[in-house]
Amino acid sequence: MLRKRWVQNDENNEDIVEKLATTLKIDHILARLLAQRGIYTYAEARDFFRPSLDSLHDPFLLKDMDLAIERIERALDQGERILIYGDYDVDGTTAVALVYDFLNDFHSNIDYYIPDRYKEGYGVSFESIDYALATGVSLIISLDCGIKAQKQIKYATDNGIDFIVVDHHRPDDVPLTALAVVDPKQPDCEYPYKELSGCGLGFKLAQAFYQKRRLPFEGLEKFLDLVVVSIAADVVPITGENRVLAYYGIKRLNFDPRAGFESILFYSNVFRKTKPGKGSSFTKELSVSDLMFMIGPKINAAGRIEKGKKAVDLLVCKKMGETHELTIAINDNNTERRSLDTDITRQAMSMITSDPELKNSKATILFDPGWHKGVIGIVASRLIESYYRPTIILTESNGLITGSARSVKDFDVYNAIDSCSDLLEHFGGHKYAAGLSLRPENLEAFKDKFMQFVENTITDVMLVPQIEVHAEISLGGIAGRFFRVLKQFAPFGPGNPNPVFVSRNCVVQGNVRVVGNKHLKFRVSQPGLGNVEMPAIAFQQGHQLINMKASKTFDLAYQIEENEWNGRVSLQLNVKDIKFNV
Repeated sequence: MLRKRWVQNDENNEDIVEKLATTLKIDHILARLLAQRGIYTYAEARDFFRPSLDSLHDPFLLKDMDLAIERIERALDQGERILIYGDYDVDGTTAVALVYDFLNDFHSNIDYYIPDRYKEGYGVSFESIDYALATGVSLIISLDCGIKAQKQIKYATDNGIDFIVVDHHRPDDVPLTALAVVDPKQPDCEYPYKELSGCGLGFKLAQAFYQKRRLPFEGLEKFLDLVVVSIAADVVPITGENRVLAYYGIKRLNFDPRAGFESILFYSNVFRKTKPGKGSSFTKELSVSDLMFMIGPKINAAGRIEKGKKAVDLLVCKKMGETHELTIAINDNNTERRSLDTDITRQAMSMITSDPELKNSKATILFDPGWHKGVIGIVASRLIESYYRPTIILTESNGLITGSARSVKDFDVYNAIDSCSDLLEHFGGHKYAAGLSLRPENLEAFKDKFMQFVENTITDVMLVPQIEVHAEISLGGIAGRFFRVLKQFAPFGPGNPNPVFVSRNCVVQGNVRVVGNKHLKFRVSQPGLGNVEMPAIAFQQGHQLINMKASKTFDLAYQIEENEWNGRVSLQLNVKDIKFNV
């Protein structure tokens, strides 16, 4: 088990903390949590606790949005055939579902296309443009991809197809020949928020269309469940505009989701309390974390195992009865995905443990031509859980070696891959996750160059997993109003993390036991700081049972959560790490 370092998030501006606590009439620890998030005034706190859709930015501040809307309106006026194109992951498929859905309300000559992961690969493919030509398409709108598709877009434009790129990935220096490029990460785009998901940008496209036609904004709210699922799955910061979209999206998902999401939740044993419709809700209140683990993997599984188009088919389906067959098929894909993930992770772990050089390296690069391309990104993430370092998992596909990269906190794996661009056929992604492809003859040179870049830039501190501690508190101060205010910090995610607290010199009350073969469950108190006992669970930490029984006192790092059992809701500590006092 990897040791973890606890890093205290210090907010030293006591004047601001004091002013927030007094003005808002909240605990000083809660005020400190606000200050850690850059919230320093009453007005900023009001906007944080009460997000408003009125605060969304004008979509026409995005570079080329005016050109995109003008071209879409011309296509609608002239009855042109439009193709909505997107990547096969959650962000891409939700974006395609959103734009297809909103345009379908105004235009019937429209189609959508999700590339085959194995035949076409990531991004805009030549095959898709040939499909567009064969079916009479004159306008393609690409979502969550396209920013690096110079050759493919030129091929389309040379053959009379206009291209609108709506993407959130980093652009190349080479300008695109697309009619419009909507991407806030373009250096000359002055849009005030840069971290929208691909589906979030699809929402801004819809917002601009509605705004241009002076249609009521309320007509867009039915798309917010798609947006929040993309925000959760693509792990974009839940700050600024994303926080507003996530806040209202999670409400939509809990009370009035589209049929496809409701079907996925039904097969995840999350049922409605009442009949579907206004005022109904689920037996479980869904959080952003639930979307990451309940919905995201199943939508992803369609593209990983079979066809990503199936996910869009489900998401645009209007009737619950018609969604069940699609959901069952996607669940089967997910079951197969889990089996492949487990098998390949086991093989990869064996490769590392049997090779001392690999075991002690500062990065992991593994290649096996037989590994399933659809799960290598998941395997990379699994390996980081055991060997905390930048990781690339490679397999063979269509004559090329293709791979997925994942990284650790503060290390930009995209930059590391970019340093090897002369050896690559294609690459793209983010700071912590990227994809790449290369010719087999370049594999060894790529390994050497990537490893050298990591050796020269990564620090020893980056190679130790970090738990960011937001405040030290006593167990007696958790319940009541403190937790009621803390709940209003949600939705949690990157940029607005669920706070981790530390309580020191704790002791076990009663028995400590292992549940589910690997989780530690116990009750805890702090002698001398009241008689409060809190239930606690430490997931994946059953190995700590002996230490827990032997130690007199220990420090806990944990998050506070609600646990529902047999209709009764109570607070419990979700323990992230334990440090035993000698």
